Amino acid sequence: MKYMLLIYGNQEKWSSIPAEAWPAEIAKQDAFNRKYQGTGELLGAYGLADAAAARLVRRKDGAPAVTDGPYLETKEYLASFYLLDCENEQRAYEIAADMPWADVEPVEVWPVLHDAAADL
Repeated sequence: MKYMLLIYGNQEKWSSIPAEAWPAEIAKQDAFNRKYQGTGELLGAYGLADAAAARLVRRKDGAPAVTDGPYLETKEYLASFYLLDCENEQRAYEIAADMPWADVEPVEVWPVLHDAAADL
């Protein structure tokens, strides 16, 4: 089964981490990624740009119409996501709990209901 892990954050949170601590924090995350890529359970790990770089896209007259946004009304926004393929929900919870900051911040676990057809 596939599961998506969602991590939330904001610029204030990132700025609160001392610059000298960043290399160690990144190394912990890299170790987590390698560990679960090695088991075949981590299909992908993706860090997102700051929310200020996100855009809204609509179709207008058959072409993309791009505007600023989203305008978030929340303190935290989606910062990264991970796609897992593991044997069951309990295993997804175990992997989420192994995330380096899971003792400080929660990790959302979402079951992925279906994939697009492989021959698209």
